[in-house]
Amino acid sequence: MAEEPQTPPSIRLGAEAGEHDDGLSAFAGVRSRLFGIAYRMLGSAAEAEDVVQDVWMRWQSTNRNTVENPPAYLATTTTRLCINLAQSAHSRRESYVGTWLPEPVDTSADPAIGAERDEALKLAVLLLLEKLSPTERAAYVLREAFDYPYRQIADILQMEEANVRQLVSRARKHIADSRRTSVSANEQRRFLEAFIAAAQKGDMAGLEGLFAEDVVSYSDGGGLVRAAGVPVSGRQRVATFIAAVSTWCWKGVTLDWVETNGQASVLILRDGVPIGLTIDASAQGINEIMWFLRPSKLAAVSKSGQGLRDGYAPGPAAA
Repeated sequence: MAEEPQTPPSIRLGAEAGEHDDGLSAFAGVRSRLFGIAYRMLGSAAEAEDVVQDVWMRWQSTNRNTVENPPAYLATTTTRLCINLAQSAHSRRESYVGTWLPEPVDTSADPAIGAERDEALKLAVLLLLEKLSPTERAAYVLREAFDYPYRQIADILQMEEANVRQLVSRARKHIADSRRTSVSANEQRRFLEAFIAAAQKGDMAGLEGLFAEDVVSYSDGGGLVRAAGVPVSGRQRVATFIAAVSTWCWKGVTLDWVETNGQASVLILRDGVPIGLTIDASAQGINEIMWFLRPSKLAAVSKSGQGLRDGYAPGPAAA
């Protein structure tokens, strides 16, 4: 994974406008939003940072005197770059070893990551968005997360407004048909706490009591860390699977609670090497369990430490 691009010094200092301002103040004011658009479009914090850095470089070389609305211009540039990148990312993920999961991000400081609403931020939704075309995904993200007017989205995507409305409608239906309504953040944490308690004891009955009938367990090791090659699904199969790995998974580890993508998550730390764990739950119980075994996938989670890189294999997979 590429190192996180360095933020220009003036942005780190607040990007104060002045006689030497070369577009920093306009860019800094919307940087969080640009990252939020790119992250929701790509499901990767590292790729989103690369896009934002690319937009910054393009903005510096742009004749800004001709730009009437800098925020709109920057959002348009970001979205179009993401559409292009998403098209190539789709083919890369088809050859990804094992299950690909979106990269979790720390949302403790900015719960909505620059958006008007936290829609399209939960990992379960980001996973569903992978099934949309890049253009459908862009229309959905701009409308549902950032509340852009349909006319502006049409301008960004260079489409007719009626077609944009159809894209958003189809995307909404896809999301609504493919997942249940999530419980509150507090209830989600209670489900996760109960899941960990049952998993640590290998309590089959306790696990089955927490799961929805069609629960799915996903493990992302990226071919670098031993992990289940395909998702495990079904209440009894997932409970059996979790109970079977309980001895190795929870022995000699510490737990670090973090907030990622607006929900509670846990870093399972063994010798300083983290495994990420979170769940999605509804009134029917836990719908999805997500294990992040590839260390670089956790680089955007602040408490997991800096400089996490691939190649640190913690041993047999937890899931």
